[in-house]
Amino acid sequence: MQTIVHVFEEVVHFAAQIGITLTEMAGIAILLITAGKAIVGYFRKSEHLRLDLAEGIALALEFKLGGEVLRTVIVREWTELLILGAIIALRGALTLLIHWEISVEEKREKSVREGHKD
Repeated sequence: MQTIVHVFEEVVHFAAQIGITLTEMAGIAILLITAGKAIVGYFRKSEHLRLDLAEGIALALEFKLGGEVLRTVIVREWTELLILGAIIALRGALTLLIHWEISVEEKREKSVREGHKD
């Protein structure tokens, strides 16, 4: 019975590692694509550059946060859990801040559009 539990534990650990790697890679890819689009948008003088950049960063952070949540499955010590909790809290706060900035930017763009209609 002990070996079956050990095998299940190893399977869960392996699946969590794969999930962590895939979600963090997705976050990195999204961030790199967003940065590339932002650079191109900067030279093309895109009107929505700040909004697009903030939305891409927020999405990338959410994937990175998902990887950190998955990492809680394989944490073995309390110190690791505390560090992981701090990382999750910081990334969560960054995500909230970016979403707030997105809403402010959307309101600003809306007021600019309405100002041009007059």
